[in-house]
Amino acid sequence: MTDYISTPVVQSLIALQEITWFNPKKARFDEVQSKLSLQMSDMLDASDRLTRFAPYLAQVFFETAVTNGIIESELKAIPAMQRALSDSLNLEIPGRLWVKCDNQLPIAGSIKARGGIYEVLLHAERLALANGLLKTSDDYRACDLEHFRELFSKHQIVVGSTGNLGLSIGIMSAKLGFDVTVHMSSDAREWKKALLRSKGVNVVEHTADYGVAVEQGRQEAMQKDTAYFIDDEDSKSLFLGYSVAALRLQKQLVEQGIVVDKDHPLFVYLPCGVGGAPGGITFGLKQVFGDHVHCFFAEPTHSPCMVLGMETALHNGISVQELGIDNQTCADGLAVGRPSAFVGPMMDSLLSGVYTVSDDNMYRHLAMLVDTEGIPVEPSGAAGASGVLRILTEGHDYLTAHQIEEKMSQATHIMWATGGDMVPEEERKAYYQKGKALLEKGRGF
Repeated sequence: MTDYISTPVVQSLIALQEITWFNPKKARFDEVQSKLSLQMSDMLDASDRLTRFAPYLAQVFFETAVTNGIIESELKAIPAMQRALSDSLNLEIPGRLWVKCDNQLPIAGSIKARGGIYEVLLHAERLALANGLLKTSDDYRACDLEHFRELFSKHQIVVGSTGNLGLSIGIMSAKLGFDVTVHMSSDAREWKKALLRSKGVNVVEHTADYGVAVEQGRQEAMQKDTAYFIDDEDSKSLFLGYSVAALRLQKQLVEQGIVVDKDHPLFVYLPCGVGGAPGGITFGLKQVFGDHVHCFFAEPTHSPCMVLGMETALHNGISVQELGIDNQTCADGLAVGRPSAFVGPMMDSLLSGVYTVSDDNMYRHLAMLVDTEGIPVEPSGAAGASGVLRILTEGHDYLTAHQIEEKMSQATHIMWATGGDMVPEEERKAYYQKGKALLEKGRGF
């Protein structure tokens, strides 16, 4: 530990300071693409599977009927938010700022609806195929029939979660008929536990953090031959479910008339917990846009596990708690002390950087997003808002190295939102009031 504990980056993390870290190992995509353990074909396979299940989803979740069972969110321009962010630092923001509204994703109301629901559907398909109930050419609405539910009821699905992943897996598994258990960490919101129980999900509460909840879920699943453990720390299936967002975003950009090429760079700011969701999306975006997209993760100052793992090159071999960082943050979905074993090493060559955000600034940007655009999110969903400010104030060397400093007026910036749509109104108001009070106190971010 002594080799890296004294480095400026690690010392800043220990001091709970906001930092912006640019990845020194990022490489040209054409140099690393063939070396990645997953490829475009894997992402397309996941997309095809979701398409097969779309008629079923449209049938059993009425909120997806309008999109014919495709779980997707709006890409929305947020010019008023862009002006407010500019005013906050008296800094012009060139280009255009958008929000990817995964806070409104149907079924589970967060970015986790992508990967979590996908892996449950993948497991259900495998079971149905293996038991002769289904062929990939069939109409998947059959999965809502009683003999399918009878099969699934004999199998268990187990997961550990801080909240949002548990919602997506619990809701989807219960709808199919699985016996599902969600191990919830101490920072999980009470309303999320209550919602899961109302859907017939077994919820096991832990007084410890995310890592313990995941490990307890893993141990439970190992006790039963019919149990399937969804491993948020090391799941390629979750990762691929998240990655499909890139294909959907590509279509949305075309529909909005947005060009992404060497003269029109795309910047994407992704909230990061264990890394699966932002990692999967980054992988997908690099497959689609190559070097023209620049992906940055946003982490709480109290839970900077991904940047710690990447800076030290230890990845999941180190936790924030080992440095005395408490892993306590208002952004419950990002309250993770140790990064994914799978995602970190893959991001070594793909990710542009990571920045950390204080809880106060997440609350400020949450309130600002409501005031300017009428978009409510959880604190974790506001973590992406700081990204464009960090690039403009601290990214000169990065922009110069990538020969895009003079092209920023043609840049597209996407703040990727996450949870928010399912938050109870009382809790939503409390988030806003806290953020509003901080905004009135000062805008020093």
